[in-house]
Amino acid sequence: MSTDTQAPERQPEQPPGKKKFTFPSALTVLAVVTIAVWLLAFLIPSGQYDRNGDGAPLEGTYHRVGSGQSFVDRLNDLFLAPVNGLYGIQDLKTSLVGPDNSGDLYGSAGVFLFVLAIGAFITVVFATGALDRGIGRLAHRLRDRGALLIAGVMLVFSVLGTVEGFAEETLGFYGLIVPLMLALGYDRMTAVGAIILGAGVGVLCSTVNPFATGVASSAADISLGDGIALRFVMWIVLTAVTVAYVIRYAKRVQKNPERSLSGFLPGDKDRDKAASDAAEVPELTTLHKAVLVVTALVFAFMIFSVVPWASALTGKADAAPYGFELGWSFPQLAALFLCAAVLVGLVGRMGEQKLSSTIIQGAADFVSPALVILLARGVTVIMNNSKITDTVLHAIEGVVKGTSSGIFAIIVFVVNLPLAFLIPSTSGHATLAMPILAPLADFAGVSRAVVVTAWQAASGWMNLWVPTTAVTIGGVALAKVGYDKYLRFVWPLLALLFLLICAFVALGAAFT
Repeated sequence: MSTDTQAPERQPEQPPGKKKFTFPSALTVLAVVTIAVWLLAFLIPSGQYDRNGDGAPLEGTYHRVGSGQSFVDRLNDLFLAPVNGLYGIQDLKTSLVGPDNSGDLYGSAGVFLFVLAIGAFITVVFATGALDRGIGRLAHRLRDRGALLIAGVMLVFSVLGTVEGFAEETLGFYGLIVPLMLALGYDRMTAVGAIILGAGVGVLCSTVNPFATGVASSAADISLGDGIALRFVMWIVLTAVTVAYVIRYAKRVQKNPERSLSGFLPGDKDRDKAASDAAEVPELTTLHKAVLVVTALVFAFMIFSVVPWASALTGKADAAPYGFELGWSFPQLAALFLCAAVLVGLVGRMGEQKLSSTIIQGAADFVSPALVILLARGVTVIMNNSKITDTVLHAIEGVVKGTSSGIFAIIVFVVNLPLAFLIPSTSGHATLAMPILAPLADFAGVSRAVVVTAWQAASGWMNLWVPTTAVTIGGVALAKVGYDKYLRFVWPLLALLFLLICAFVALGAAFT
């Protein structure tokens, strides 16, 4: 699921007196960001925009105002930041956020519960063994058709990545995929490319991925289905390009093994041994097939429930909704995945005790990304109460003012690249950045959905290669491929994807 759900890796013991640097966790980064923003609020002038009936800022109306906060008030905001990030209420008259106010919910309680609910659902699905065995069966069935095997594995991983952020879960498949690739005359780098890039390009082009698109859409105050047409076309094109890139490399290595970037370990070229190591994967049972069908239907229904079909089919943002549209948001989706978790457990015949404990365990495993979301939201509360959000927005407005819509969308993509590295959490990054970036789209006359697409593309592109993610660094370690060699393998594709992303977000902005 995105970088939020990665489990801590066991680090090798270091010699006495030597400590290996490890990049801080998302929670630590956001704690530091919270304190830094609180201190900066004393230096950044307070100001605000006039707003329309929907609460969107009006371009050209920024003016300085006093914050009206004492030092004690600011200290209280810092102390209550995580609380306000979860269930802070924004006062309709003063716009201040606090847990005891009357007004509209400003905190991320809805998204918080949604993350726990989908965590419970995904954990139950994996507990049945259906998804693991299904992917294993696919890989084994295509073991004698190399190009088709690569394409099939990458396509499945990409689909899972685009709909539910499938990423860290791929680490369990190296033991199966690496021997199969070696048995077909490929190298270990081919396996790394198929796994990391297959899932990674799906996450990069997330269509309804709740940990990327969902959280960002919520923070941007738009529907999860807004912009899905652009993201879907983008997913098709970028996935096709990535699959073709890996297959091209694999065929080159198969034809001339000396062109392998990873090289071969002793025994790698023993095709018969490698083939025998790829043990027969057990057949899918009727229960497994039923679980896979239910899982597919749940995600298909989720997509149906959030897509604004009238707008998507007519191309008009203000089109009247069709009668069959559900227009669901996070409350309904949280309920959907809780019910779906129970349904999958019943179909998989898990039993009451195992199902209950698995749901609880699944929710517990996803507390970390949920906490990241509320911490990031707490930062925006500090900015809101000290009235510096509009000041920061005004400063960025000056930078992008006068640019075309296409250039604006590309700038949003490029600006988010370093942010994606500094904040190793898709959910935290989205919650922190969207309150600033989304209103900029209004000034540029661009759909907020384009900003969400540009943001998640930046996050996904970085996660294809940065060494701070378990998916990348853990994957190359499991495949016994050097990280430097992986960078040599992937950089031409990264350059191509960079150009394609810029083209897509620019076109998306131009057509909105």
